[in-house]
Amino acid sequence: MDYQPIVPGKHAKPAPEKHSIESRYWRSFKSPVFVKEYAPVTSVHFTFSKPHKYAVTAATRVHIYAPRTQKITKTIARFKDVARSGFIRDDGKLLVAGDDSGLIQIFDVNSRAILRTLDAHKQPVHVTKFSTLDHTRVLSCSDDTTVRLWDVPSQSTITTFISHTDYVRSGQFSSTDPHLVLTGSYDGTVRIFDSRTGECELLMGSTSGSSSAGTVPVEQVLMYPSGTVALSAAGSILRVWDIVAGGRCLRAMSNHQKTVTSLAFNANSSRLLTGGLDHMVKVYDISNYNVVHTMRYSAPVICLALSPDETHIAVGMSDGTLSVRRRQPKASEETLAHGHLSEASLRAATLESFLGVLPSIGRPRIQDRTKNKPVGDVDEFKVESKRRRRLKEYDRLLKGFKYSAALDSALRKQVPPATTFALIQELVYRDGLQSALAGRDDVLLEPILRLLLKYVTDPRFGDIACDVAGLIIEMYAPVLGQSPTIDSLFLRLRRKLVAELRLQNDLVKTKGALDMLFAFAALSV
Repeated sequence: MDYQPIVPGKHAKPAPEKHSIESRYWRSFKSPVFVKEYAPVTSVHFTFSKPHKYAVTAATRVHIYAPRTQKITKTIARFKDVARSGFIRDDGKLLVAGDDSGLIQIFDVNSRAILRTLDAHKQPVHVTKFSTLDHTRVLSCSDDTTVRLWDVPSQSTITTFISHTDYVRSGQFSSTDPHLVLTGSYDGTVRIFDSRTGECELLMGSTSGSSSAGTVPVEQVLMYPSGTVALSAAGSILRVWDIVAGGRCLRAMSNHQKTVTSLAFNANSSRLLTGGLDHMVKVYDISNYNVVHTMRYSAPVICLALSPDETHIAVGMSDGTLSVRRRQPKASEETLAHGHLSEASLRAATLESFLGVLPSIGRPRIQDRTKNKPVGDVDEFKVESKRRRRLKEYDRLLKGFKYSAALDSALRKQVPPATTFALIQELVYRDGLQSALAGRDDVLLEPILRLLLKYVTDPRFGDIACDVAGLIIEMYAPVLGQSPTIDSLFLRLRRKLVAELRLQNDLVKTKGALDMLFAFAALSV
């Protein structure tokens, strides 16, 4: 009979912290890049067109970053005051931004030249956005309580909405109708305006709170791509509004401890990301609005954005830090992103597959292009040979009945403890453990004692470790006191066992007390 190598026993391991598929996906955004700006990062926006460059607004500048290198490719600094809401048009050619002087400027991204200047607002402009349906329209929201729609070619105002009574710090175009605009104001209201009438068509309630005006300012709004549901963030509360039902509040959630400052969807709008002043970014499943993942940052989150291909998460913070986390997309995602294979490549692949299964007519062998090795005829019969596994060093020594040397080999650092104790168990079966432990000096005895000291309280190896410790004490009791190292190891082993016994005794007492409480509770019911 051939020698059977040592096989480590399977032990029940403590259940590791399990992460859901959702959590593993968001944890795949790794290796954050931190960029320090001179002022709080107030806006981050990814362009829809590839390669999905993103604009970062901070202080009096708008930086445009390349997503692959995370380096600045353009810097636009032609602002008289603090810049706000740098927004790149879907085609990636134009950028619009406002500033605290009330001025709105439209730039050519490549040349950084000012193409249009819009100066009707008299107070800081916090929102500037291009329409996704009509690229000649721009939305602006200002602290002068007005919301304006601009015609870029004529450089004139199309409509001015004046229904709000306080700062307007959030707004966006509807993705289904170029005439509809969703806004949120510090007057605590969320409104939908229609540029054809110039009036507020839908008022979605006042968010009552504890501020002096009796309302909580609306910091951010976001509309679903379908145009039927809207989200608003006021304080730490996130609300869901049904536009079709006349602005009825469907749900209110409070998962942040402080004010929610930013909202963003993922690529297919199945997940909602929220950032807040509590340093947290939370991910919601919009099917039930449960939080499926949480990311912690070092400072209050002011703005966040997720790239259209879901490879980058950019977060701007109040201390001027820009954090960009990157995820490496899988091959299948890249294939879908680049489209299907061309017809010519499919034909070539089909032809090669067809030729690969034909018998070799007129040629003795067919070459495998993947490995560049001859495969042989289709009908060729090949006898596979199995390579014998090479034995480990401790297996070879054990096979040669060199028990002491086999134990020394298994005590090395690179050998897992499960394998070491499996070999010790094999020595017990062979009645060779005593001979393997005999005749050792303090140098050869020290590794065994350190192994026992480390794993004597481990539930997987505790029983056999106690048996080995008892045998060592019985064998080497007459020579104790001659080596300070060995004596200290024995004392540490004794203290560890005493502490473990005390712990087990306390656990038994606690279990008994809990059993009494549970029994009393069951009787009282």
